[in-house]
This record gives sequence, C-alpha cells and structure tokens, in this order.
Amino acid sequence: MLVYLHIPYCDSKCHYCSFNSYVDKFDTRSKYMQALQRQLSFELKRFNAGKEQIKTLFIGGGTPSTVDPELYKPIFKLLEPYLQNDAEITTEANPNSATKEWLKGMKSLGVNRVSFGVQSFDSNKLKALNRAHTPQQAKEAIIYAKEIGFEHLSLDLIYNYQGDTQTLLMNDIKKAFTLPIDHISAYELTIEDGTKFSTTPEVRQENEDLAFFVAGEIKKRGFTHYEISNFGSYQSRHNKGYWELEDYIGAGAGAVGFLKDTRYYPQTNIELYISDPLNITEETLSQDELLTEKIFLGLRSSIGIQKSLLSEKMIEKAQILCKENKLSCDNTHYYNDNFFLSDELALYILG
Repeated sequence: MLVYLHIPYCDSKCHYCSFNSYVDKFDTRSKYMQALQRQLSFELKRFNAGKEQIKTLFIGGGTPSTVDPELYKPIFKLLEPYLQNDAEITTEANPNSATKEWLKGMKSLGVNRVSFGVQSFDSNKLKALNRAHTPQQAKEAIIYAKEIGFEHLSLDLIYNYQGDTQTLLMNDIKKAFTLPIDHISAYELTIEDGTKFSTTPEVRQENEDLAFFVAGEIKKRGFTHYEISNFGSYQSRHNKGYWELEDYIGAGAGAVGFLKDTRYYPQTNIELYISDPLNITEETLSQDELLTEKIFLGLRSSIGIQKSLLSEKMIEKAQILCKENKLSCDNTHYYNDNFFLSDELALYILG
C-alpha cells in the first residue's frame, strides 16, 4: 500500500501548473494539516491498514516545503506504526523554500528522499516559467540535502518551452549531473486549461526530437529510463506502485486515492476540505476500465503488460507488434522499449 499527501500551498504559481495549489491561503495551514490527519485516520481504517503495511509515503503539492516540519509531526506519528522499516518516504520541495532548517526538520521526521522542483538551470527560463528560485539556490539546496544525509535525491526538468534548444537542454542536463542526484524527472511542457500559459499556448514547442534528445543524454550518463518521464540509478518505488495499480491512500484537498476498483476524491477547495475532510466522492471502475489503465501504464513504463490479462484478440495484436520489433516479450509479459510511442501502441492493442 502507498500513501500520498497533498499540500496545496505554493509561494508562487507557475505559469504551466494545473495542480490544486494556492498562493494566498497560508493562514489555513495549521487547520489544514489537522484535517489531513483526520482524513488519514479514516483512510487507514477504510484501507484496513495493518502494522508495517505502508511501502511508500509521498508528500506532494503544491509545495510541501511551504509547511513547517512541526506541522507534519502529528501525521508522521499517526503513520509510524503502519510504515515498513525500509519505507521510501519522499517529499517534494522547491529550492527557495527548502531551507537548511526545513530539510533538517523533514529528515528528523524520517523523510529519506527529496524531489526538487528545479525545471531548469537557465535563469531566463526560470523567470519565464514563474519559478521562484535561482539556479544557484537549486544547486545549494541539493548539495546541502546530500550533506545532511538524505539517501535519495531527485530533480525535475522541463523541456519544449519556446526557445528550448539542444544547447540549452544539454546545459541543464550537464549541470544536473554535477549534483549528487540519483533520479531525474524530465517532463515535456503541456498547456492545461486554467493555467497562465493557456492564454498563450504558443509558448509550447512542438519538437519531438527534443524528447528523444533529452532522454538520450540522460541515459548516456548512466540513468535507466524506466517510465516515459523518469530516469534514475534509483527507481522510485512510489512511482512504480502507481503504475502497477497498487492500492494507495490519497489524502488532502485535490488528492486521489485508489482501492481495488474504486477511486476516492476528497474536496479540492481548502476551506471546504478543512470543514469536512471526510466528504469524499467515489468512482467505481469497470473491469474494462481497469484493464485499459493497466495497458496504458504498463506500456509507458518498465512494468510491462501481463499476458494473462489480455484477450486472445489483444494477444494477437501484441504479437504483431513483437514481430515488428515495437514490443519485446518474455513468457509472462510484453514490454515497450520506446515509451514515447506508448499511447499509440496501447490504442492499437485495445482497438
């Protein structure tokens, strides 16, 4: 079982961000964390959580580094009996708010992995994306996190923003690999409704070659490409748990939970969530919908698709793809070596 905690606070709203996050509700943080604890207590019972059953905990957002470690303490105390001894405990962080004190505080709670929202080491690009940190802050935060003993460190990069070139992105990748990281998430810029960039969609480049370039350069430096946007000498267990459709608690305003065949959606509005964190909408998935998810997720990651899940017609199509060297297979699974074609391959098998 996995646990995701959503922290909906940000010190600035990135122009591409469509996540449920706010820059003007910091006065609600204490009450929000109390509501989060209340929902978690409820979810642990709903998921019938037993001792040492939680494999991974991921604190995302928003920006988790905008909340003081003291406010996380009751949540960690609640979850402690359920966490496996070797649980992967990740927090996202922005370099400008992940101060030395904050990083020390989160490490003392048991966090062993930090994912930094860097996006680029080009100061002009950071300003254009409305990021609140500088390239120097990103470097210093990651180096300090390593110095105080975080076991695993990751950073995010974004590509296909207007003006992105191989030269600029090569510079980002080279600078990333001077830092003590064991994971990179490289995301192609997407334009979502309701974001600042949705009024200027031309800021997104249509350049497929850059996706292959970024992936190739990261792999050249020894990181495994294990999902369409993820690379590492260390592979995030939390990420892989999602792609294997493991059960996961989703706590917080805008989080999503999943148990067996049902998704759970807490309220997205912070004030409404604080007043009633147990007002949760349910959505039951059909067996066909679950299979479709497993095919899409399996082909966009190293997880692959279990042959026993597929119908005869689907197996016939998958075998055709194997003969055309678009899929590989062993006795039990089909695997995709080119994640950038994953959606097309999935649609072909499902069609």
